[in-house]
Amino acid sequence: MELTPLRTFRMVAETLNFTRAAERLGLTQSAVSHQILGLESELGEPLFIRTKRGVKLSPAGAVVLEYAERILREEQALKEKIGGPESAPTGRVRVAAATQALVYLFAPLFEQFMRAFPQVELTFHTTPSTDQTIADIFNGRADVGFASLPVSAPSLQVAKLFEDELMLVVSHTHRLVAKKEVSLKEIQRERLILFERGASIRRATDQFFDKVGIKPDLALESNDTYFIKLMVEHGWGMTLLPAWAVREEVAAGKLAKLKIAGHRLRRNVDMVSLGRFQPSGTRAFTTFIQGHAVKLQEMAKG
Repeated sequence: MELTPLRTFRMVAETLNFTRAAERLGLTQSAVSHQILGLESELGEPLFIRTKRGVKLSPAGAVVLEYAERILREEQALKEKIGGPESAPTGRVRVAAATQALVYLFAPLFEQFMRAFPQVELTFHTTPSTDQTIADIFNGRADVGFASLPVSAPSLQVAKLFEDELMLVVSHTHRLVAKKEVSLKEIQRERLILFERGASIRRATDQFFDKVGIKPDLALESNDTYFIKLMVEHGWGMTLLPAWAVREEVAAGKLAKLKIAGHRLRRNVDMVSLGRFQPSGTRAFTTFIQGHAVKLQEMAKG
């Protein structure tokens, strides 16, 4: 099997559009179609489901994409291993992290990285939990992930980046807004707006409530950080969020962050990647992010 059709297949799988894939690869659409048809013939399975609205991966295509990512990544690593590290970093780095972390913390650093390493293609997708982030690294969907829950596996490289703290967040008109600290009894009487079960922040929140023996009423659940903050602002309840996630709303006087008397909900945020030999682009990215750990720690204070 040649690798060129795999590269073409990967691009079509990403864009779900033969014309767009051809433009990005600098090929004609007929050349892209020919390579995909050849790959399907060789594997004996259709890789895409073609509809009037476009294409989507078939079940076989999803499996092939997972293996294609691994094969192409190993090919790049082999070239760099043989050729040496002298050349500028190249290739693609795929990053997985929670939505709020990408928006409020990492986006400025990603922009700086792309300017500093224009030959590295940086892509990212959001995940609802640390478990999903780690799964994406193991199944080849991501090269680097950011995790807010403890991660331990012999095949993973885990680098601590910064520590943050979950804070109680209330509307600027809430009855407790004038307090610097809120007791557990006061929280027990409140309605909470929380992330859905399985999300990393929700797991940390539930573990804390179980530890201190309280069970506040649940007003609603959502994995949309913006929606949660909006509902808190409109007085539907309080929530727990990292200080950095409400920096702008607190500065604008829309929300207020409060501490829990006698308790601190601190978390370590780590960068995770596979521990084996990594392509130059991945090494450049992880080194760049670790070099900005002090800046991330300052940003995490909110």
